[in-house]
Amino acid sequence: MSYTATFPFMPTSQPLSDSNRLRLFSGSANVPLAQEVARYLGMDVGPMVRKRFADGELYIQIQESIRGCDVYLIQPCCKPVNDNLMELLIMIDACRRASARQITAVIPYYSYARADRKTAGREAISAKLVANLITKAGAHRILAMDLHSAQIQGYFDIPLDHVYGSPVIIDYLASKNLSDIVVVSPDVGGVARARAFAKKLDDAPLAIIDKRRQAHNVAEVLNLIGDIEGKTAVLVDDMIDTAGTISEGARLLRKEGARQVYACATHAVFSEPAVSRLKSGIFEEVIVTNTIPLPESDRFEQLTVLSVANLIGEAIWRIHEDSSVSSMFR
Repeated sequence: MSYTATFPFMPTSQPLSDSNRLRLFSGSANVPLAQEVARYLGMDVGPMVRKRFADGELYIQIQESIRGCDVYLIQPCCKPVNDNLMELLIMIDACRRASARQITAVIPYYSYARADRKTAGREAISAKLVANLITKAGAHRILAMDLHSAQIQGYFDIPLDHVYGSPVIIDYLASKNLSDIVVVSPDVGGVARARAFAKKLDDAPLAIIDKRRQAHNVAEVLNLIGDIEGKTAVLVDDMIDTAGTISEGARLLRKEGARQVYACATHAVFSEPAVSRLKSGIFEEVIVTNTIPLPESDRFEQLTVLSVANLIGEAIWRIHEDSSVSSMFR
């Protein structure tokens, strides 16, 4: 006796083409940035349920099929750092269990990046631990912006695309038609970043502030290498946290005769007492990007916030199309 199984319906969905495999989802850390990225890509942020149980545990559920899709999860790991990092891990796991073809964690701000090496005995290398957690959760690729140190790229055993916020800051500075610019690194460790910034800014001269850190979030400025008298000094760093380093640097530049002092950084971490230091009058302008959302209480007259959404959106599209990302910065 033979038997042929029959089904009450025939499948109506068609195989996904590469053009419609792209899906974009946002964590809760910076929804406005994710929405801007989605607009650049001509799509919507995907639907997702996010809630907390009574004990604080987080629940995530993707609200559409992502089987066979290339999923991009936008989530900076800013404050509250541990909550946002855990949310990213759960989002990755949810997408992995939903059979996504490829999961890319888009991390505009990478937390624990300053713990990238051992400087004393019995210290953790937290930047490597976070990389392990993200990889183990199921991410296939990372898109990160302005990592605190380049070596963090090597902490991941999966591909990592590193993009920079400097193009939008340089474009903005160029539009101001500033004269006699000197790009200043706030410490020796940031010289490579400042040199690259100066090269893009019409090969502006470079100055370096020599400092010695006494403790975490405490820095003592010692000396200035370079000539800034009567010139416009542009301090360049990857982040502003408590603003201790960059504020002390600005005071030294004023003392040495700088006509104007601008502060530029990709990540506006702004831990206390950053805002009071930055709006004290030593800076003509403080220029940051929107990798980290800023509440109104952290905004002040001298602050300018530039969007990196188009830059991130372009990087996502190039990754999706297997095109070059590094060529964006040549």
